[in-house]
Amino acid sequence: MALGASHRLQDGVLAVETMTRFALAVLALASGVYTYLGVRSLLDGSATAVFFAAIIYAASVSVAIYAFWSYMARFYPHVTGAAGRGAMIGVMALGCAMIIAMSSWLNAAALAGSAALEQHLAETVQDYTADLDQAHQNALAAQSLLPDIQRTSERFSRLAEDERQNGALTGTTGAGSVVQLLTQMSAQLNELETGIVASRERVTTLFDQGRAHLATMRTLVSAPGAVAPRSDEFSAEVVALSGVITSLEQTSIAPSVKRAAEDLSLGFIAPVADGRAADLADRQDQVMETIRASVSAQSQVLSQAADDILAREPVAERRFVPLSSAEAVLRYAADFIPAWAGAISIDLLPAVLVFILAVVHGAIRRQEERMPFAQRITAAELIEALEVQRALGRQGIDVEQALQAAEADEERSRADSNITSLDMSAKAPRKGPPA
Repeated sequence: MALGASHRLQDGVLAVETMTRFALAVLALASGVYTYLGVRSLLDGSATAVFFAAIIYAASVSVAIYAFWSYMARFYPHVTGAAGRGAMIGVMALGCAMIIAMSSWLNAAALAGSAALEQHLAETVQDYTADLDQAHQNALAAQSLLPDIQRTSERFSRLAEDERQNGALTGTTGAGSVVQLLTQMSAQLNELETGIVASRERVTTLFDQGRAHLATMRTLVSAPGAVAPRSDEFSAEVVALSGVITSLEQTSIAPSVKRAAEDLSLGFIAPVADGRAADLADRQDQVMETIRASVSAQSQVLSQAADDILAREPVAERRFVPLSSAEAVLRYAADFIPAWAGAISIDLLPAVLVFILAVVHGAIRRQEERMPFAQRITAAELIEALEVQRALGRQGIDVEQALQAAEADEERSRADSNITSLDMSAKAPRKGPPA
């Protein structure tokens, strides 16, 4: 039974030898084709130079893969020692690493390069969308001050009107110094309000432009066709969008609000009391001092609010870096694991065939070691032995006597090896003169 199984395994190894070579050739050719597609995206120059350079590199990779796995399939199954097997496995691991370095990543670039580039563009769109939103929020932050400014301006205007009509502050009706001062403060706050409103319109216009650029960028990401021309158009849109974001950063009205708030307090110039009576002049001075304190408090509130807005983190400068398909596959490798698995499998699948051959040859050797010599000898070896016996008989040599003489010589050599060697350093007896 063991002899039959051993023969069947040997017949199977011989039967699949051609198939093994064919499989290695096909896998090497497939790897070369995808390597050509991948390396072509990395080269620059004329179309002819790129074509021949890619063809030469792909052919070299195919030959190297076929030769490497042919050597491993031929020698590894027949190496039986532990040290030899360990050395061969180390060589195989080194070869696999070199194959991945020179071929597999280019295969992955050919399989998933376009998708990886689109992934790069899509993530860039997300980053610039966040930047545009942040710039828009920073630019509109000063709009939150508008209600307070409007309320303060209306209060000053209402007090001026009440003073003019009813003398609510000084007790004397008419347009005097107090009315003039209140009107002046209201006018300054109205100017600041007008600036904030105009800024809001400018910010809205810029934000609409930025959204239009983002819409174009999203269209380019998902548009059909080659990705390289789309990437060029995408770069142009990125440049335009970066300009919009910069303009939004510079459009913020917060610095102007801070300066205006400081001017309210530092630039406060109260008019001289114009009351003809001393009592009225004193009341006007008291009211204007109260107005000064109110303006100072309002100035501090606005200035602090402007500082909070200016303390916001500005939009970080961002640069769009175009990538080749091979670079994109490496950067976004985690998103394209199936493509990487397929690319590596094409190059390393022959390792499975090598290990199958190693297991089969190991089984054949173990079965043959358990069989007696009579079962291990083949018919061809038996016929060859009989031919040798006949040749020796024709020359007058008795095979039986020759075997007995050989066995006797072997016994004598074994006996001599068991004799204790004498000390050759002792002085030997002198021989007598020859007779």
